[in-house]
Amino acid sequence: MTDTALDDDIEIRSSEIKLHGPDAFEGMRKAGRLAAECLDMLTGHVAPGVPTEKLDDLVREYVLDNGAVSATIGYRGYRHATCISLNHVICHGIPGPKALKNGDILNIDVTVIVDGWHGDTSRMYYAGEPKVKARRLVDTTYEAMMAGINAVKPGATLRDIGRAIQTLAEGEGFSVVRDFCGHGLGRVFHDAPNVVHYAEYKDRFGNTHRAADTELRPGMLFTVEPMINDGKPEVKLLKDNWTAVSRDKSLSAQFEHSIGVTEDGVEIFTLSPKGLHKPPYA
Repeated sequence: MTDTALDDDIEIRSSEIKLHGPDAFEGMRKAGRLAAECLDMLTGHVAPGVPTEKLDDLVREYVLDNGAVSATIGYRGYRHATCISLNHVICHGIPGPKALKNGDILNIDVTVIVDGWHGDTSRMYYAGEPKVKARRLVDTTYEAMMAGINAVKPGATLRDIGRAIQTLAEGEGFSVVRDFCGHGLGRVFHDAPNVVHYAEYKDRFGNTHRAADTELRPGMLFTVEPMINDGKPEVKLLKDNWTAVSRDKSLSAQFEHSIGVTEDGVEIFTLSPKGLHKPPYA
């Protein structure tokens, strides 16, 4: 689940960036693997005619059957084990009875708690056959996430992550959503630091906004989860106070991994055990 780039929740967030040791990395491996296995499990179920609430039920059951807890059920009053965001929904889409249609693209976001550690990941899926432009958006979003992750190493900065994502996405003619961001995690769901997915941009008033130049250090744990729009980056929040959509109703895509900064680079905790990294999934 994404964090907002604008608001901190003081009940769950510390202003201090935590540095974790080997035990934390082992805990994150277990939590990340289960979260990734949830998304692997869903690949055979996403299809036209399937209600998104059925996909949510499958995740809820899978998490419980594996002795874990869904981090999102009860979080700020949220009642589901997933966020499922279709087409122009940027993030935090709520599962429901509406059936998927042929050509839909959707992001499924899962966070599990295993022995107190949070595994947070999301992946794009196709219901049937999407249009060429939608496929290109999804491919670019995955590549942008991986470009950001590949920029992670001790001595690099959070701004380097955002620069890698922004350069790739905008180079392909897409825009980077600015209102939501990645976040620190571990035993806390949303923690410091904020991980924005741009290096800098100018708002409509001409003010320049820059990502933090915070240095990356071994032991930091956080998510990288860019949201990329086919149109403009502006966001509209619906009346349910969860669902965020592109203001111009353009398609949006997102991928997310939980990662840790190592002594010489980065470890991804939420890689697919089956190698199902992006659609189409065999």
